[in-house]
Amino acid sequence: MIVNMKALLRLLEENFKGNQSEMARVFGVQRTHLNKVLRSNGKGAGTTICGAIIKYCNKNNLDVNDYIFFS
Repeated sequence: MIVNMKALLRLLEENFKGNQSEMARVFGVQRTHLNKVLRSNGKGAGTTICGAIIKYCNKNNLDVNDYIFFS
């Protein structure tokens, strides 16, 4: 699984007004973990972040395939 960083950053801006702390809270992940993934262009986005994205998408009727590339 590879995070679509362009889509994740758009989600951060549109749904969380750029607030990484709020996104991390809603995703149920540590803010520092989310920040590390965002700063490293998606590197280090393992099961924790991908799982959080999947749960968020399912809860908010978003297409998970827009946010994660399954290879």
